[in-house]
Amino acid sequence: MTPASNDQFYARLAAANPQPRSELTFHNPFTLLVSVVLSAQATDAGVNKATQSLFRLADTPAALLALGEVRLKEQIKTIGLFNTKARNLMALSRILVERYAGQVPDDREALQSLPGVGRKTANVVLNVAFGQPTIAVDTHVFRVANRTGLAPGATPTQVEALLDERTPARWKLNAHHWLILLGRYVCKARKPACAVCPVHDLCEYPAKSAML
Repeated sequence: MTPASNDQFYARLAAANPQPRSELTFHNPFTLLVSVVLSAQATDAGVNKATQSLFRLADTPAALLALGEVRLKEQIKTIGLFNTKARNLMALSRILVERYAGQVPDDREALQSLPGVGRKTANVVLNVAFGQPTIAVDTHVFRVANRTGLAPGATPTQVEALLDERTPARWKLNAHHWLILLGRYVCKARKPACAVCPVHDLCEYPAKSAML
């Protein structure tokens, strides 16, 4: 794809959804961080269902520590890998209380030093909670970037680097939201809905003609 088509790609997604938002439910940087950690290998809908009651009990690191790991597991037991996620959430809450006065840092290195927080999670928090123009590459973004030719790469890190290079500055703040939503609802893994895709004519997917 050319720089002009890259710009047009995002322009069309922006026209269809001018103010994209995360589908995770949260109300402060900490609850966003918890939700993103829980969302690994889980759906946003499943996470939201669990956190609805969890965040009424604990929406700060100190409150989560007070809740305790046993009660936390009860709240999130419907989510995959809940035992490991509970341990990580307790550990990161302790670090936030002891090192950051209970606040979520707006720094990538600090975020990635927290248990259970990788680059993708850090990018989501930096973007959604702190308004930084980071692009988080999850399975949907990875698929869309490769399938369309927007930013092909063998690893999420490669895709992120190329997206950062090829995404015009005016689109970067919302880029990962648009790409996630496109991958989740249109450019789906098994059967992409090319006929209703707003960027199908810009896409380089060789099999798209059969989908139109």
